[in-house]
Amino acid sequence: MGKLELSLAVGDYDHTRDIASGDVRAEGIEITALRLPIEELLYRLHNYREWDVSELGISTHAVQTSRDRSEMVGLPVFTSRTFRHAAIYIRSDAGIASPAGLAGKRIGIPQWSMTAAIYARALLAHSYGVDLKSIDWVQAGVNEPGRTDKLQIRPEGYSITPCPERSISDMLLRGELDAAISARAPAAFELGDGRIRRVFEDPGAEELAYWQSTRVFPIMHMIVIRRDVYERNRWIARNLFQAFETAKERSLARLREVAASHFPLPWLPNHVALAREQLGEDFWPYGIEPNRNTLEAFCRFAYEQGCLARPLEIEELFAPEVQGKWHI
Repeated sequence: MGKLELSLAVGDYDHTRDIASGDVRAEGIEITALRLPIEELLYRLHNYREWDVSELGISTHAVQTSRDRSEMVGLPVFTSRTFRHAAIYIRSDAGIASPAGLAGKRIGIPQWSMTAAIYARALLAHSYGVDLKSIDWVQAGVNEPGRTDKLQIRPEGYSITPCPERSISDMLLRGELDAAISARAPAAFELGDGRIRRVFEDPGAEELAYWQSTRVFPIMHMIVIRRDVYERNRWIARNLFQAFETAKERSLARLREVAASHFPLPWLPNHVALAREQLGEDFWPYGIEPNRNTLEAFCRFAYEQGCLARPLEIEELFAPEVQGKWHI
């Protein structure tokens, strides 16, 4: 019997590179990999379910799981993780002197259930006492009109106005929004337009302090298997997980290598040293237990903000086959 053929769609990450290239193989599986821009990948997955295995925002998977109709089975393989202090932008003339000043303002978001937005709103609520229900939220595309909220979440008690004919960047520049929360920067900010700035002057310092006080390293995206594919061959969950773990370990080894420049980034050893000091040798952990604190925090934040239909136990998000471990 030949190997099981599976398609995989994932962003172009170094820690998944060796699976996409075939340098690391999941036992018994032949992978056809596509490395795609994340917006295209998520659009095609949501609308057409094109791939057997794919990257997916953890919020989308959690929302569908809480509704008891998820078409995906998760692996605790976390392809994208980012602190989101840098994702909060304000109009320079909006009179906002601190994050607490966002209370009662008009703030743009691409999607209520976007993972980055969930973490950023939780930061405002839990660290700065902002009443999220005091804000007039406006849902629109960041830099282009036409974006809609694919999950159509309208939590009770929140003011959320869809504005698909506009863009957040345009509304900021016209003074129609005071601020925005977005994983991708507004175009004007990227171009150096001083009318838009970040609410935190030094996001990196704030993120380090946040990690030290909460031990939450925000997870954005994970790997999922289409449920029908998983049910036909449940053994693939563990084999895929192990392959992704091996690919990630090879990536971390490249980062730790100081004799050669594997990545075009000055002072990389300094960044790696800080990550090792703060998070340990495996500073990008996969698996449930090393990430339990972050996963539980995310599920709590998502439920508080009305994204989840019910509270979730984090084990519900993942295939049973990757939750245990054998011992000799």
